[in-house]
Amino acid sequence: MEHDALDAGEARYELVISVDARGSGQYGDAEKPLMRRQIYEVLDTAFAQAGVGRNAVHLEDRGDGVLISVPGRIAVARLLGLWMTELHEKLRLDNRRERRPLGLRVAMHVGPVRHDSEGISGDAVNLACGLADSSVARHLLEREQADLVLAVSDSLYREVVAPGGKFIDPDRFSFARITLKGGEVTAWFQLPGRPAPALGKTAAPSSSTTAASGSPAAEDDGYEDGERDGGGDGGGDAAYRAGRDMNVFRDTTFERSVHIGHNIGTDRRKD
Repeated sequence: MEHDALDAGEARYELVISVDARGSGQYGDAEKPLMRRQIYEVLDTAFAQAGVGRNAVHLEDRGDGVLISVPGRIAVARLLGLWMTELHEKLRLDNRRERRPLGLRVAMHVGPVRHDSEGISGDAVNLACGLADSSVARHLLEREQADLVLAVSDSLYREVVAPGGKFIDPDRFSFARITLKGGEVTAWFQLPGRPAPALGKTAAPSSSTTAASGSPAAEDDGYEDGERDGGGDGGGDAAYRAGRDMNVFRDTTFERSVHIGHNIGTDRRKD
């Protein structure tokens, strides 16, 4: 992809795609060229089927993967929808005849990207690469023995995935809080062609947890507004909620027997 000299070093908002191969260290020297060839074959086929020319995107070789940036004139939904669908289908068919099936971790994020003569850089690049390399993405691909796992940033999920569209089903994504080099973030994961993966989530993140930059703010800790400190003047009969299922009482005297906790498998007595 060509960039004007005047644009050198200036940030552009682009879609960043990080593609990593599963278990690349387990390939011998004679096998790695075959792995790399398959990566490029599935990528090229997906680009062609999605109507995106290879010369329209920036692509960097990473040995056991590829780093891609897509300019804003190409719809992000096309890459998230049709391109991902074609990528998965090509990979699935190829793996039927491969002695060692290729597994790919793909991550996407939109943000400011800077181009220079050596490639691309910026926080958006770091985030996309971090999502693809995350323990959740690695674990999902291995646990499910899948051909492909997709990870997207929280901002990309909310802005493009959540509204849905052709080949984009938000109900097939699950979120997780993960820790990257830059801190803790929310990411959304999908196994193309399968239901939403089980990630042990407890509650969906609220819209207020995402900053304008796409980096989530502090995680929802279960308190409603005004519930953090118990409120009031600290009187002895005050009660406040900690989390979503537990009440905490300070200096409270109960006049009769009380039950703390949930009744499970027992009949409730009527007063």
